[in-house]
Amino acid sequence: MGGMGCQDGGQWAEICFVCYASRRGCCITGGMILTGLDNLLANHGKLVQDRKIGIVAHPASVTGRLVHILPALLAKGAQVVALFGPEHGFGGEAQDMEPVSAPMEGPMGIDLFSLYGATAESLAPSPEVVSQLDVLVVDLMDVGARYYTFVWTAVMCLEVCQKSGTQMILLDRPNPLGGEVVEGAPQQDGFLSFVGLRPVAVRHGMTVGEIVKMSAKEIGADDILTVIPMKGWQRYMHFDESGLPWVAPSPNMPSLNTALVYPGQCLLEATWCSEGRGTTLPFECFGAPGISSTQLVTHLQEQLLPGVQFRPMSFKPMFQKHAGQVCHGAQLHVTDRHRFLPFKTGVAIIRALKTIAPDQFQWREAPYEFVADIPAMDLLCGSDAIRQGIDAGWSLEALCDSWREGETRFKGLKSHFHLY
Repeated sequence: MGGMGCQDGGQWAEICFVCYASRRGCCITGGMILTGLDNLLANHGKLVQDRKIGIVAHPASVTGRLVHILPALLAKGAQVVALFGPEHGFGGEAQDMEPVSAPMEGPMGIDLFSLYGATAESLAPSPEVVSQLDVLVVDLMDVGARYYTFVWTAVMCLEVCQKSGTQMILLDRPNPLGGEVVEGAPQQDGFLSFVGLRPVAVRHGMTVGEIVKMSAKEIGADDILTVIPMKGWQRYMHFDESGLPWVAPSPNMPSLNTALVYPGQCLLEATWCSEGRGTTLPFECFGAPGISSTQLVTHLQEQLLPGVQFRPMSFKPMFQKHAGQVCHGAQLHVTDRHRFLPFKTGVAIIRALKTIAPDQFQWREAPYEFVADIPAMDLLCGSDAIRQGIDAGWSLEALCDSWREGETRFKGLKSHFHLY
C-alpha cells in the first residue's frame, strides 16, 4: 500500500502498509514505536515477498495495530508454508511445561509444528522442514528474564538454520523492563538449560534481537541472520512507554505488572509455594496452605526491599499447585519500578518462607524443563550458591554478594551487542 499517506502536522507524509511508516510520525500510530514486524512491513517487505517462509510466532506477534504476523506477511506476498509454535503453542493455549502435539493443520490450512513437545528433542524445529524454506521468520515477545523460554527457542532456531543453510529473520521487540538494569549473575558451567542456553544475567536488560545477535557471534552464524530492529525504542523505556498495546505472550503473563515481578517470582516454581498460577494474579500473589500471612509479610517488610510493599493475602488456586486449597501468603505491590529489584525480592521471599515455615518448606524435586538431575532452583539461578546459601541461613546481603561480580561482568559484555 505504498504511496498512500496520512496527515502529519497539516501535511501528508508518504507511508507504507496501513499507515505505519511516515518519516515524520503518523496521526494513527499516536507516537508508538515501530516493532521489528512493523519495520519489516514498512521498509523491508522484499525480504519476504515471493519467498517460501516459515513463521515462529505466538499471540503477541502482532503489529502496533494488532494485526497478527501471519495475515500481515501474507498481505506482503510471502508464501507461508510452515508455522511453528513455541512453549504454550502458536495460539498460546497451553499452560507452562504442557506438551503441545504436532504436526497439525494450522490457520489457513498451513502446516503447524510444535517447538514444545514431550521431549527435549522437540524444542528445535526439524532440519528437514527448515531446509525446505527460503527464510525462517522469528517474532517472539520476551519479558526480560532469562528463564522466559521464547528467546531460547529463537536461539535454537538459529542453530538449525545454520545447519540447514536457511536464512533467518529475527523481528525485534521491546524488553518490557527496559534495557538498562541488570540483575543476577550469568550461569556457571554445567547449569545451562532451556531456561538459559547461553550465559546471561537473570534480568538481562537486552532485547531478543540482541541476545540472538550475541548467540550468532558465538556460533559463527552472522551470515545467515538478519535482525530487523525496532524504530523509536530507547533503552530506558518500560513497555508502557512504547505506545504499543500489551498482548499476553503466555497464559500467565497478562500484564506489564506481571512482567515486572516475574524475574523474582518465577523462582517460586522451584519450591512448594504457589506462585499464583490458577489465580487472576499470577506471580503477583504467592503462598501455601498453613503458613502465616502476617508473619510472612512482617518478615519481608523488615528487609526494607526497595520499591515494593507486601499485603497479607489468601487465595485459592483453581489449578496447578495447591489447586482447590486455601493458600495464605501475600501480594506484591510495586510502588517504584525504577528502584524495585525483582530478583533480589524473589530471593528474599524464598528466604522468608524458609525462615517462617521451615517444616513445610520444600524445594522442587520433580524434573524441570526437561532436566532431572539438577534442582530447579539451581537451573533458574545458574548455580547452586543461592539454594545452598538459603539452606545454610545466609543473610540476604550475603546472598546478594554471591551474584554481584557476575552481574557486573555481564553489564560490560552485553553493551557490545546493543542495537539501541
